[in-house]
Amino acid sequence: MSQPTSDKKDHLIQAFRRLLPAEAVLSETEDLRPFECDGLSVYRRLPMLVVLPDSIEQVQSIMRICHEAKVPVVARGAGTGLSGGALPLENGVLLSLAKFKQILNIDPQNAMATVQPGVRNLAISEAAAAHNLYYAPDPSSQIACTIGGNVAENSGGVHCLKYGLTVHNILQLKIVTVEGELITIGGETLDSPGYDLLALMTGSEGMLGVIVEVTVKLLPTPERAQVVLAAFDDVAKAGEAVGAIIAAGIIPAGLEMMDKLAIQAAEDFVHAGYPRDAKAILLCELDGTNAEVSEQIMIVRDVLMESGATEVRTAKDETERQIFWKGRKSAFPAVGRISPDYYCMDGTIPRSQLPLVLRRMSEMSDEYNLPVANVFHAGDGNLHPLILFDANQPGELERTEEFGRRILELCVDVGGTITGEHGVGMEKIDQMCVQFQSAELSQFHAVKAAFDPEALLNPGKAVPTLHRCAEFGAMHVHKGQLPHPELERF
Repeated sequence: MSQPTSDKKDHLIQAFRRLLPAEAVLSETEDLRPFECDGLSVYRRLPMLVVLPDSIEQVQSIMRICHEAKVPVVARGAGTGLSGGALPLENGVLLSLAKFKQILNIDPQNAMATVQPGVRNLAISEAAAAHNLYYAPDPSSQIACTIGGNVAENSGGVHCLKYGLTVHNILQLKIVTVEGELITIGGETLDSPGYDLLALMTGSEGMLGVIVEVTVKLLPTPERAQVVLAAFDDVAKAGEAVGAIIAAGIIPAGLEMMDKLAIQAAEDFVHAGYPRDAKAILLCELDGTNAEVSEQIMIVRDVLMESGATEVRTAKDETERQIFWKGRKSAFPAVGRISPDYYCMDGTIPRSQLPLVLRRMSEMSDEYNLPVANVFHAGDGNLHPLILFDANQPGELERTEEFGRRILELCVDVGGTITGEHGVGMEKIDQMCVQFQSAELSQFHAVKAAFDPEALLNPGKAVPTLHRCAEFGAMHVHKGQLPHPELERF
C-alpha cells in the first residue's frame, strides 16, 4: 500500500475528531511513540494515527471511515504480544482498545463472565473469586495482558494442559467487521448453530475482525491445589519424566519445566527456594478434591523418583505453592536481569520429542555461541527458549534470529508447530512457509478474503504470500538448507 498523502491524513484526523475527543486522536510523533511496537521490540514502526475509542459505536464508526478511505487498521490491546502482531503501519491507523476495560457481568449461576477486550486476564479471576470461580487460562503475563489479545493469539498458560487454551474457555464474541458491522459469534451455551466461527476467530491475530466483547467460561475453584517440585541432574531425564507422568494416567493442572540457567535467574530474582545446582526442575500442580490430590501426589512422587529425580519436594502450604509459581511466571523478567537482550521463542512439539529437541537446541547453542534459558509448558509440549544476546554487538541480533528460526524449523521437523500461543505476527511469517504447503496457504488467504476482501485488517501479518514463500525457499537452497518439499511448487 502506498504512503498516505498529507491530505488523506488530514481528512482522517478531521473525521476522527468529529467522532472522538481531541485527546483520543493522536498524530504527533511523541504521542505515537508508545505504540511503535509490542513486546517484540526488535520490530518498531510509527503508525500514521492512533485512535482510542471507548464504545462499540465509536469502533464501528472508525472502521467505516477507514474502510471508505481504504486505510488499513491494526487493533491493539495491552501490547504484551511477543510476535510483532500489533506492529503498526506507517500508512495505517492503530486502533487501541485500552479504554475497553469493564467487566460487564459475572454470572455465577451459569458460570460465565462477559467482559470488554481491555480487561486484564487476571482481573477476571479476581472478580470471579467472590463466587468461588476463576478463569483457567493464565499466561505468564496475566497481570498485564488483556482478554482481547488472549483471544487474538489463542493464549494458553500454566494450566492449559488440563483446562485448555483460550479457544476452549470462551463462549461468545462480539466482533466489528472491516465494514463496521457488529456481529455476534457463538452463544451463551455449550454449542451454537452453524459453522464454528468462534474457533476460527480465536487465534486469527486481528486479521478477520475487531473483538469488542468476550464471554468466557468460569470454573469452580478446586478444593485443593498442590505443587510438587522435582530436581534433576540431567535435562533429558526431566523431559522423559514429563511423558512418564502422563503415561501414569495423571493429567496435572500444570506441568512446567525450567533448565539450569532459567532456575538460577528466577531464584536470584524471586527467591522461590529452587535448587540452584539442578540441571532442570519440573513443577507439577495437581488439583481437585482433597482425596484426589493426596492420591495423585503419591503417584507423581513415585514416577519422578523412578525417572531419576534427585529431589522431590511438595509445597507445604498455599504460600509456598504461590512462591513456586511466582518463580516460574517471573522467569522472563528474571532472565532479562542477566542479559542485555533476549529473544523469546514459542514452538510446540510432541511430548515424546522433548529429550531430542532439548539436545539439539543445546548443540545449536554451542554452534551459535549464544546461551539459551529454557522455560517450557512441558505438559503440552509448548517451548519457550530464551536466547540471550547483546544487540549492541555487531551481527549478534542477526545470528540470534537465525538461531530462533532453526529452533522453529526443528519443531516442525519433529511433528510440531511454529507457535503454541504467541502467534505468528511478523516474527514467524517465513516459518509459515515451512509449516504449510501452497494449497493450505491459499486457503488461509481465501478465509481472510471472505472477511476482509481488501486486506485492510492487520495486513502483512501471520499468513505469507506464495511469492514470499518462493523467495524464502530459494534463500534456503542458496544456504544449502533443504526447503519444505512443497516450496518448489510455488
